[in-house]
Amino acid sequence: MNLRDSVIAALRAAADPVRAPQQQAYMKSDMPYFGVGVPHCRRIAGAVFRAHPLPDADAWEAAILDLWRRAGHREERYAAIELLLFKRYSHWLEPARLAMVEELVVTGAWWDYVDAIAGRGVGAMLAAHPHRMKAVLREWAEDDDIWKRRTAILAQLRAKGETDTALLADAIQPSIGDPEFFLRKGIGWALREYSKTDPDWVLAFVEAHPELSVLSRREALKHLERRSRDSRRSGPAAPA
Repeated sequence: MNLRDSVIAALRAAADPVRAPQQQAYMKSDMPYFGVGVPHCRRIAGAVFRAHPLPDADAWEAAILDLWRRAGHREERYAAIELLLFKRYSHWLEPARLAMVEELVVTGAWWDYVDAIAGRGVGAMLAAHPHRMKAVLREWAEDDDIWKRRTAILAQLRAKGETDTALLADAIQPSIGDPEFFLRKGIGWALREYSKTDPDWVLAFVEAHPELSVLSRREALKHLERRSRDSRRSGPAAPA
C-alpha cells in the first residue's frame, strides 16, 4: 500500500465507532471521524511515515495534498498536518511551499486544523526564514480570510524570547476591532502566551489598546492575574 492507503488502513484499525460521533459533534464537523484521539492519530501517522519514506520535497507535498484533498474522515486531515510537520522533512517546510500551506489554512477553515499549522508549521517557517515570512504574515494579517489572519496572530505562539514584538503587534492590530470570535480569542491567546515571557510588554500593549475586546483582554491577562493571585495567597516571605 502507498502512504495514504496505509494511513487510512491504520486509522480504520484503531477506529472507535462510539467515540466517532461524539468527536464529530464536538468539532461541529461535516466530515465524519473514525473515532481516533489526536495523540493516537499522531502516533499512527508517525509510524506510517517512518515506514514509507519520501524521496524529495515534491513527493512530500504531493502526499500531504493527497491526504488532505481526498480525506473522507477528519483524522486523515490530521495525518496530513502531521506529515507537514514531520521532523524528518522539516527542511522542506520553506517559503517555496507557501501555496500548499495557504491551501490547508483556507480550506481547513477551523481551529483544530489552523492552530496546529500556525503554531507548529508557520512558526517554524518564520524562525527559519524570518525575512520572507514576516512580510507574508503582515500580508495575511490584513487578509479578508479570517483563518489567514488567525494564523498570522498565532504564528509566534512558541517563540518565547525570540518573539518579534513588532510583528506580533502588526499581526494583531488589523483584527482588534473585528467581532469574529476566533480572531478575538486568537489575539488573547497570543498575548497570554507571550505574557509568560515578557509580562511588562503585554501589560503595556493592553493598556495602549483600550479598543481590545473584553474576550481578548481577559485572555491576554489571564496568566498575569493568576500569578498575582498566587503571589497574594503566598503572602510575604517569613523574616529570617
